[in-house]
Amino acid sequence: MLRIVSGNANRPLAEAIAGHLDLKLSEMTCGRFPDGEVKVQVHEDVRGADVFVVQPTTSNDFLMELLVIADALRRASAARITAVVPYFGYARQDRKHDGRVPITAKLVANLMTTAGYQRVLTVDLHAQQIQGFFDVPVDHLMARPVQLAYLQSLDLENPVVVSPDTGSIKLAEKVAKALGAGLAIIDKRRTGDATTEVAHVIGEIGSRDCIVVDDMVTTAGSISNAIRTTRKYGAKRVFPVVTHAVLCGDAYERLSSVQLDQLIVTDTIPLKRQFAGLPIAVLSVSGLLGDAIKRIHLNQSVSALLSDTRQMAAIKAT
Repeated sequence: MLRIVSGNANRPLAEAIAGHLDLKLSEMTCGRFPDGEVKVQVHEDVRGADVFVVQPTTSNDFLMELLVIADALRRASAARITAVVPYFGYARQDRKHDGRVPITAKLVANLMTTAGYQRVLTVDLHAQQIQGFFDVPVDHLMARPVQLAYLQSLDLENPVVVSPDTGSIKLAEKVAKALGAGLAIIDKRRTGDATTEVAHVIGEIGSRDCIVVDDMVTTAGSISNAIRTTRKYGAKRVFPVVTHAVLCGDAYERLSSVQLDQLIVTDTIPLKRQFAGLPIAVLSVSGLLGDAIKRIHLNQSVSALLSDTRQMAAIKAT
């Protein structure tokens, strides 16, 4: 018996996943007590069920919802509880980069396991090693097949894939290989938690369409710098492609000031209303997550979903 439930973080995505599986979301109240504490009640029988909880952890409140929902399901005798976390928050703090700082990615992994999650399904972790922080199985999907299928539908002229910093080189290489495109790297130096400066560019850009790839856009400092830099080096059009549209701080002002051609994101996080007027394409990962949920429920391999070629063919066929 398969059940899909959702907290308040991204209900539209949860509904789309359920629709992909020809299901409806299970009835559940996820609200607040007058003092702000999370209040959860499951309104359907889940005894012996295989339950998947869709909830990106984009805030402390949504993380707390994720934990409380697991406790409610565990006490309702669900057979297995899987956390479907399209965006895993606290992923930036995955190691001790300085003295007397926490490793909160590990702390959150421990909290989720203690709450009752027996499996985790996520998309494009900020750092791949976070999979090892969990003592339960983790299925780590990539949004790349969805992004590649969309990019191939565009009329790109002699494209070059640009990594906005050295941390995204591997991702840029894979996208460039899949598209048969060139590769360039921006040598970015971070000057603070939300500020960066560009040192120089490695590789050739020229009068071509540029695809800037990264896992997330937060304050849009790196993306806006990359757009300006690629245009400075002659780029005709610039398409930033990211999975997680966190978009906070000065992101709106920065994106508004660079005359976007198009920012390509996914629906792992709901797009904030203030960004609706900007040229932003939102791609859905509901089919990707729905297929993974189906395979996990049937105890089938999820590895096939990690193939760009197979997944792109499946996406184009729908």
